[in-house]
Amino acid sequence: MRINKYLAHAGVASRRKSEALILAGKVRINGTVITDLAFQVSEADSVTVDEQSVYQEEFVYYVLNKPRGVISSVKDEKGRQTVLDLLPMTKERIYPVGRLDWDTTGLLLLTNDGEFAQQMMHPSHQIDKVYVAKVAGIATKENLRPLTRGMILDKQKISPASYKILEIEKTQSRSSVELTIHEGHNHQVKRMFEEIGLPVQKLKRIQFGVLTLDNLPLGRYRELTAKEVKTLKEMT
Repeated sequence: MRINKYLAHAGVASRRKSEALILAGKVRINGTVITDLAFQVSEADSVTVDEQSVYQEEFVYYVLNKPRGVISSVKDEKGRQTVLDLLPMTKERIYPVGRLDWDTTGLLLLTNDGEFAQQMMHPSHQIDKVYVAKVAGIATKENLRPLTRGMILDKQKISPASYKILEIEKTQSRSSVELTIHEGHNHQVKRMFEEIGLPVQKLKRIQFGVLTLDNLPLGRYRELTAKEVKTLKEMT
């Protein structure tokens, strides 16, 4: 693994800042100062930064069924509950992959594997994300059709989505719609429904790639299996 990537994965600094540390002569491998940014670190190597030992964290992967009112962040300056409060205390520095709005529930990934997180979030990889939205108004093929053609939101092109109408409550003038998108832009699902005149009242993510919530209770988590991680990586 390249030295800057190794330092970033170990939580020392970002890759760019790690490169600055390397060029400044602050990084030693097996006691020798290394300034070559292309240097490859092996598991047997001893790595120090400013004479402090650096250890590569073991990668961990979790899926959480996020409740409403919990912030998708490592910490919150207002002291609100975050998704990390729902997971066990771990020596690894984990963080959410992307985010769900505070009032959105459902499937959220967390990891300390930065490369994996980037692969999962990058729009070009087109990983399916499936939501169930309860919206105000009566959903029809006609008013949902713009979702399948691709939309422009804030001058940004959104890829075509697919949908299923799950339920129509005519007396309450509301509908339940399953929507599959491939990106993860800020407030994307809510903005898409708002654009077609069906504002979202409740929103839940039920699937991310091959992962589903299965019988995972609200507020609970589980570790991903090695096969699930491998499959997600292969999808990108």
